[in-house]
Amino acid sequence: MAMEDLIGKTLGQYEIKEKIGEGGMAHVFKAFQPSLNRFVAVKILSPAVAEKAGFTERFQREAYSVARLHHPNILQVYDFGLQDNYNYIVMRYVENSKTLGHLITEGASLDRLINYIMQVADALNYAHEQGIVHRDVKPSNILIDGKWALLSDFGVVKMTETATHLTNTGFSLGTPAYMSPEQAEGINVDYRTDIYALGIILYRILTGTIPHDAPTPIGILVRRRTEPVPPPRQIKPNISQSFEHVTLRALATKPDDRYGNAMDFAEALKNAQSDPNYQENFNGSGRPGEEVTLIRGSRLSSIKGAASGKNWGLIAGGGSDSCYLRRSCDLMVISERR
Repeated sequence: MAMEDLIGKTLGQYEIKEKIGEGGMAHVFKAFQPSLNRFVAVKILSPAVAEKAGFTERFQREAYSVARLHHPNILQVYDFGLQDNYNYIVMRYVENSKTLGHLITEGASLDRLINYIMQVADALNYAHEQGIVHRDVKPSNILIDGKWALLSDFGVVKMTETATHLTNTGFSLGTPAYMSPEQAEGINVDYRTDIYALGIILYRILTGTIPHDAPTPIGILVRRRTEPVPPPRQIKPNISQSFEHVTLRALATKPDDRYGNAMDFAEALKNAQSDPNYQENFNGSGRPGEEVTLIRGSRLSSIKGAASGKNWGLIAGGGSDSCYLRRSCDLMVISERR
């Protein structure tokens, strides 16, 4: 059965209404839950992934861990299940939401963007304390609901890597533009790979481009493994030294040289905003402007804005930000630049 044929059918207690997104590894549908009289988002993993031996058990373990995450800046996972060989995850549905990438394109204020990126850092810090690494932090995985950023797709990369045995073969799954050097090499990663991804998003906000940009995704990864990060002030001289320092530390090639945790990164961003040269003649991706509300439940005390950028990706089975890579950097699927 094609994914589109699920529309009008029921998975568990969820009535599938319409498709709202898709990638190589999963499709996302808007669904209705009669028992609670609410709409939800249902992410259904590709049967091609789910058919691997032992996948369902691993999927359920990972989904259970992710469902235990409760943070105001993490898109809540409500439920998960298996029906007719379809493994699915049920999440909060956000009406009329945009992604961080949309805000960048629309020219959202710099303060607002920085506020959002600090919210995401707070969410990641919480997840890391629970022993969960996201592995695919990027603008399209960050939904915007008014003043709040919502980080989605926790655990999906790990579920898919495990299902396809990538973790034992030197392969990695993710989005090349936002991959850390160690993730690109297919070696084991920890929470610091998420900090690197935050650094790339910040770099994009400040300079209007990603570090190590290239005509192809594989070109990005080759440059990322072999070249230093160009200092942001070489691209935009009016960026403050404070912001450049935060960005370059987050993008350190060696994980040990990055911030010790995501909250340290957020605090450094907050301090950089106090630099009197912070917004002077700024001409990056965002524009200076409005101050935005403090993130809910955060340990930070007066935060402003967050993030995103150009989405590079590789498609597998119909379009996705994600791709398979191995240590030799051979390209495993078709590439596409969006």
